[in-house]
Amino acid sequence: MTTLAVGRTSGMLVDLMGRMDDTLTLAIQGYGWLPNRLRHSPDDVVRTRLLGQTTVALRGPDAARFFYDEQHIRRHGAIPEPLRGTLFGKGAVHTLDGEPHRVRKAMFTALLMNGGYDGLVERADTAWDAATRSWAGRQVVLFDETAPVLARAVCEWTGIPVQPQDLPALAADLVAMVDGFATAGPRHWRARRARGRRERWLADIVTQLRRGELDVPPGAALAVVAEHRDSDGELLDPRIAAVELLNIIRPTVAVTWFVTFAGHALHRWPEHRDRLRQGDTVFAEAFAHEVRRFYPFAPFIGGRARTDLTWRGVDIPAGAIVLLDLYGQNHDARLWPDPYRFDPDRFVGREIGAFDLVPQGGGDPRTGHRCPGEQITVALLKALAVRLARLDHQVPAQDLDIPLHRIPTRPVSGLVMAVPARSAAPLATH
Repeated sequence: MTTLAVGRTSGMLVDLMGRMDDTLTLAIQGYGWLPNRLRHSPDDVVRTRLLGQTTVALRGPDAARFFYDEQHIRRHGAIPEPLRGTLFGKGAVHTLDGEPHRVRKAMFTALLMNGGYDGLVERADTAWDAATRSWAGRQVVLFDETAPVLARAVCEWTGIPVQPQDLPALAADLVAMVDGFATAGPRHWRARRARGRRERWLADIVTQLRRGELDVPPGAALAVVAEHRDSDGELLDPRIAAVELLNIIRPTVAVTWFVTFAGHALHRWPEHRDRLRQGDTVFAEAFAHEVRRFYPFAPFIGGRARTDLTWRGVDIPAGAIVLLDLYGQNHDARLWPDPYRFDPDRFVGREIGAFDLVPQGGGDPRTGHRCPGEQITVALLKALAVRLARLDHQVPAQDLDIPLHRIPTRPVSGLVMAVPARSAAPLATH
């Protein structure tokens, strides 16, 4: 196995065979790493090394089509253990290919797509309104307050029993799983502990449900996951069922990042508040898409080459890491004119291609590896952005920088808001 030598050249480690390794540069530059590398490639492809392994990075809609073709890229064995141990969970749908992936994915698409999430949005609205009433006369941190709102809504919607006093701890654990996936420090170990704690908790709940000790509506996500049979015809192991339940409630609470970015956008560009306040649903959806495009969330997504491949003249050996640059594509001037200008109107009347806007990946979520909860993200962000715009509040002086070396990033302050006494959020319409 190749080891890394001590030393740097232009910010890159050098392995013992003299080849450049970008691991340190990625750690330093964060979201800017791949855009910086690809900026010098006219073909939107660059070959490098990460942790001593051959890595090829791609960008653009055609690259996304290539990446999501299962004949080219596999996920099984491709997701690094630190990511499985924090963000996705071991044995999750993200790690499967072929028929096992299609059968497991069908469970998620039935639950999370085509309007089946309306009840979740309604519960989020109700939880938000209850929370904002308690903010009157106080300064609150939007990031910290939004996570319990979404945790309450998604647990009610899925049928997962949680006592009100336990919601803050649950929300903190779900946030930790997202916050610690891309670091080797304390955030990472906090994420691992949170995942272990919540997998055990949910596995016990699944076992209780199967024993008939819990009363859950038959169509609720908890019941669907607990009763799901995989491609081998067997029920999911309780721990795997817990992993997949976390893959519903964790991404929902991760919308906290986007809601906080929405608050940041409304502070920086307050001219958008009036159109949101008026309940213009077309603009609200466009605003949600622009928040997801403009602000950084996932920097890239990865897999491994299934066979020897070639992309635009660059050889990709079998087993090599293949990365699709999400952040760079969402800021590509060829797709988004003046990409560093926040402009929701760019999405008004625009049909979004399956491989164009890729904050949560590309392709068809019904059959491929694109997140099936993306429609939920948009619906929740659309609803809560309207409520946020209608909330009477001020943004006091604070550090609103969004550091691009930190993955996942967010405003340093979490967005502190001062809500006047007796302020209440008026009801929004959809």
